[in-house]
This record gives sequence, structure tokens and C-alpha cells, in this order.
Amino acid sequence: MIKERKHRLPLELYIGEIRVTFTLCIKNKEKLFISKDIVDKFNEILMEVAAVFRLRNWVYVYMPEHLRIVLEGTDKNSNLWKAVKLFKQKTGYWLSKNRVPYCWQKDFYDYIHRKNDDLKKHIKYILENPVRAGLVQKWEDYPFKGSLDYELENII
Repeated sequence: MIKERKHRLPLELYIGEIRVTFTLCIKNKEKLFISKDIVDKFNEILMEVAAVFRLRNWVYVYMPEHLRIVLEGTDKNSNLWKAVKLFKQKTGYWLSKNRVPYCWQKDFYDYIHRKNDDLKKHIKYILENPVRAGLVQKWEDYPFKGSLDYELENII
């Protein structure tokens, strides 16, 4: 039996005014995010969760089989770990309730930004994912990207 690896960082590192990039994958690399309706519903849930945990969203890109988001806590009690867990729970429930035959991969990947990280460069890299994947010629043409809190053109 394969023993599951524990998350490598203490959960208290995800609390406060910090910025984290999360990558959430669909199980078996199924292509879920190809419908505006699903992306809109997931963004609606993301907005609810961000409000509960006092987060801002710098950027999101829904690739066909994964989601990459940059979230930032806006006060000392913001909890990004719990926010992402709740987001996955709520969206997973929505998928099940609506008989969508996909689900999230068990865990997710994350990167806690350092104070000297270049946010604009990081956002640009995420926005270029659809270009690198050959889905579009320019990131601006990709339909399933954006920010809940900012105009992308003003931050990159």
C-alpha cells in the first residue's frame, strides 16, 4: 500500500497577509474547464470563499484540466489553506449535485510568495499558460482567465 505523503509546510504559514499560488487539478487530467457556465459557477464560489476568509484574488486561469489561482490574505486572520479546502469542497459538491462526472485530485500544489517575488512577472507567467499549451496565440484571447479584484491589464 502506498502511504500518502503529508503536506510539506506547517498550516500556520498559510495564515495572515501572505500571497500564495495554488494549482488545483482535476482527477485523471479530465478536461472540465471548457465551459463558460462551469467557470462562471466556480468563480461565483471562489468569490464567496474569498469573502469569508478575507482574501483578494490577483489572477485565475482555468486550464482544461486544472486551475491556477493567486490568492492573498488581507488581514492577520486570513486563512488561505482553509479557503482553498472550502473552495474544493463547495465546487466538488456542486459537481456531484449537478451530476458532472469529474472531481478534484485529492490535494493541490502551492507556492508561498516571498516578499521580494515579482508579482507582475508571476501573474504574466500564469497568464501565458494557455499560450504555452497551444490553446491560443496571446493570453488576452483565452476566455477562462481573469481576476476577481483587479483589471489584469492594469497589473501586468
